[in-house]
Amino acid sequence: MTVQREDVLAARDRVSSMIDRTPVLQSDALDRHVGTAVFLKCESFQKTGSFKARGACNAVACLSSDERSRGVYTHSSGNHAQALAFAAHLHRIPCHVVMPRSAVQAKVAATRAYGANIVFCDDSDAARRAAADQLGEETGAVFVHPHDDPNVIAGQGTACLELLDEAGPLDVILAPIGGGGLLSGTILAAQGDEPCPRIIGCEPAGADDASRSLATGERIVEFTPRTIADGLRTPLGDIPFTIIRSSVDRIATVSEDDILAALWFAWERIKIVIEPSSAVALAPLLNGSVDVKGQRVGVIVSGGNVDLTAVFTLLEGTV
Repeated sequence: MTVQREDVLAARDRVSSMIDRTPVLQSDALDRHVGTAVFLKCESFQKTGSFKARGACNAVACLSSDERSRGVYTHSSGNHAQALAFAAHLHRIPCHVVMPRSAVQAKVAATRAYGANIVFCDDSDAARRAAADQLGEETGAVFVHPHDDPNVIAGQGTACLELLDEAGPLDVILAPIGGGGLLSGTILAAQGDEPCPRIIGCEPAGADDASRSLATGERIVEFTPRTIADGLRTPLGDIPFTIIRSSVDRIATVSEDDILAALWFAWERIKIVIEPSSAVALAPLLNGSVDVKGQRVGVIVSGGNVDLTAVFTLLEGTV
C-alpha cells in the first residue's frame, strides 16, 4: 500500500476536528545564533504532547466501523502509545499497547490515563514485535503501526502542511527521524511547494540506522540504540525508507552533547519545553553542521513529553 501527497491533504481534512493547529514560533535568540530566520512548528503543544496524535487519529478514523469495534493495538516507547490511546478514547473503543520496560514513566502514565491497557516487554524491537503479535492474537484488535502505516504517515504530514501555510515558502525543513513516519510525511507534504524545500532528517549518532541504511541502500532493522532521545530509538520503517531514500536531501547526525545543548537552548533561550527527540532537529542548526545562512528554515518540533528527572540529571553536567 502506497501513500501520496493527496493522502496527506485528505488527512488534514479528516483530523482537523480531532487535533490542534499548533503554533509556528520564531525566536530572536535562535535567529541570531543561526544567522537566518527559523520557523518552529511546535508539536509540543499538540494533543498528547507530540505530532503522533495526527497519525493515530487519521489511522483510526480510516478504519471501518467493524474494525473500530474490535479495538486497536500497537507497540510504542511512548508518544505513539499516548496518541493511539487518545484516538481510541475519542472513538470510545478499546486500546492495547505494548511498551518497553524502560519507557518514560510520564508517557506510561499518560497512556494509561487515556484508558489503554498496557503490556510491558523487554527493550529490543524484536521483543516489542513478539509481544504485540501475541497481544493481537489475544484481543482480536486491529494493529496500528507507529510509523510503517500509510494512514499514519499521511497524518504526520499534516504538520508540514500547516507549517508551510503559516510560514510561507521555505528553503529547508528539518525533522527528527526514528521510524520515519514524520520525515516521510513531511517529504510528501512539501512536494506541493514550488520550489520544493530541501528536507533534512536529523537523528542521534547513537541511533543512526537511517543514515547507515541510506548509505548502504538496505534498511537496517537490528541495532542497539544508545541515546537520550527515546522517541528515536526505533528502526526506520519499510514504507518511510522507500519515500526517504528517494527524496531526502541528507540525514544529519548529532552527538548526545549536541542534543543536550539544543535541549538547554530551547528551554532557556526559546522558552519552550521540548523533549530530547525534538532537540535532535534543532541541534544541527545550533552546532553549525547544517549551513542555512540566508535561507528560510523550518523545524518540526516533534514533541514535549519529557522525563524531567532524567533530563535534569543529565543537564547538571552541561551548565
